[in-house]
Amino acid sequence: MSSQPEHLVVVGVSGTGKSTTALLLAERLGRPMIEGDDLHPVANVEAMRAGRALTDADRGPWLRAIRDAMSAAGGPTVVTCSSLRRSYREILRTAHGRVRFLHLVVQPDELQRRLVTRTGHFMPPTLLASQLATLEPLMPDEDGVEVIAAGTPDAIVDEALRLLADAPPPPDA
Repeated sequence: MSSQPEHLVVVGVSGTGKSTTALLLAERLGRPMIEGDDLHPVANVEAMRAGRALTDADRGPWLRAIRDAMSAAGGPTVVTCSSLRRSYREILRTAHGRVRFLHLVVQPDELQRRLVTRTGHFMPPTLLASQLATLEPLMPDEDGVEVIAAGTPDAIVDEALRLLADAPPPPDA
């Protein structure tokens, strides 16, 4: 058995329930939670607030900050990060320890409904289409699972934990 810490990164487009799911997972697993949105540089937040989609160049420092926070935690964590592309997940995978992904999936019409009713977040609903166009689902060789994020938060977490427990390690683990 490995003594490496496990980091569970909750991924998906805006409105999938990453923060809610991660908070419940952190409570159940007894791990600290790292909220990826809190690590965005101010320029990224202002760009999104203005309705401009982030570029790969914008995302690079943010992803590296999340990776570094995971490594610095000194133990297992639960993390939120959209991680829309495989290349973004590859950056996070370079954190110290095993990095697993939980991809939350919600139908686009439900995402739009959630985003229109959400308050207090810098991500406007107008950027949803850009996120959906950027999204690359987890591939079979990535260490993670996909969960349909419908139902109660507790039910989503129950399903996520079941799937993660049953998931075989990726070929390179």
